[in-house]
Amino acid sequence: MAATDPGAQAFWDARFGNSECLVFGEAPNLFLSQQAHLLPPGSDVLAVADGEGRNGVWLAEQGHRVTATDISPVGQAKARALAAKRGVTLDFVIADLDEWDWPEADYDAVVAIFIQFFGPDARARMFQGMKRAVRPGGLILLQGYRNEQLSYGTGGPGAVENLYTEALLRELFADWQIEHLAVHDSALAEGPAHNGMSALIDLVARRPANG
Repeated sequence: MAATDPGAQAFWDARFGNSECLVFGEAPNLFLSQQAHLLPPGSDVLAVADGEGRNGVWLAEQGHRVTATDISPVGQAKARALAAKRGVTLDFVIADLDEWDWPEADYDAVVAIFIQFFGPDARARMFQGMKRAVRPGGLILLQGYRNEQLSYGTGGPGAVENLYTEALLRELFADWQIEHLAVHDSALAEGPAHNGMSALIDLVARRPANG
């Protein structure tokens, strides 16, 4: 188990503490399900900050070998229950992503869905770790909120510095091949926490085969 920030862990434990529901729903993120065809069969996939498991469990159902990280033991207990319900197995890791010893080129893909809990400095370190974890030729699949999400108020952080812009993602992945980068306003229905019209940005980026 990696070192964790007690305050952050307590926040997410409380967020996931409702035993009556999954905060972000049980179904996988729509963008992820639409892009998952890009993953070779039986891929090794790292689901970053996967919370209660909706995305990691779905990826395991597709036949991938999934490692799911989260800072919250409460969230991961719910993810384990969801995996058992669906009859799949994942490797669960409790980790604060600003302290985690990111693996080197262990994964065919890293999945990062709404991981906007860090400010700019920690976010830059996290993105470098995510990039390091991907094998040459592998992918990062990412969806997040844009700055305009603050006016919708239908989910996500309240701090504008935690949100994404197209320019930010192009800069962060300037050394990778950006295969898909889309800015759109779309309605989300992902449990009580992500519900309603939302300002979104989607990214598919590939690590150079010789990188």
